[in-house]
Amino acid sequence: MNSYLDLSLVKKQQLYSFLSGFISENKKNKFEEIILQRTRHITVVLEDIFQPHNASAVLRSCDCFGIQDVHIIENNNKYEINPDVALGSAKWLSLYKYQLSENNTMDCLQQLKDSGYRIIATTPHKKDHTPESLPLDQKIALMFGTEMEGLTSKAKEMADGFVKIPMYGFTESLNISVSAALLVRSITERLHNSEISWQLSETESLDIRISWAKSVVKKADLLEKEFLRKING
Repeated sequence: MNSYLDLSLVKKQQLYSFLSGFISENKKNKFEEIILQRTRHITVVLEDIFQPHNASAVLRSCDCFGIQDVHIIENNNKYEINPDVALGSAKWLSLYKYQLSENNTMDCLQQLKDSGYRIIATTPHKKDHTPESLPLDQKIALMFGTEMEGLTSKAKEMADGFVKIPMYGFTESLNISVSAALLVRSITERLHNSEISWQLSETESLDIRISWAKSVVKKADLLEKEFLRKING
């Protein structure tokens, strides 16, 4: 074993208890409070977002509204984070990057489909749903495209549905960071007020809290290795 992800639930609990010994009571209480609001029922997919301000603002919105997972597709553009905008939000999220093939968009979306997600493309040119009418009974992946060109044709082709933010002015589209914030806020609010079981499982919750603990404890990797060495003899 070389990762806490390989451990049994009991041993993960022991690891978290061990790492928690290096964290303040205030921080531990914050972890326990926030993890209850985290969800994987909704995830966000970013296709080729490259402007650091927008990329970072989306991460900040996901953290603020309890979205744990963000999937980042890097076809032509490298995803850059502006720390002054993200304000440390990236370390509290689970980020998954797709950058190893010519079919990064297809690889990402197919993986999400296989995991039970409906792919919902955000675009001002389709009228399938608004944030208020989008069905939430199945897990959804909200997909956002580049600032200038929007989503690629492959992304739209693989989408299971489309969502549009109603607007009443001359301008037909919003900045991506604004769009993401509005959509995520509206949809998570609906989710929290629904009867849908949107919370994390016990194992998911524990894995994420271990990850959070490792992000704030000094030399956490060395401490983890020492813990794993001891429990594995």
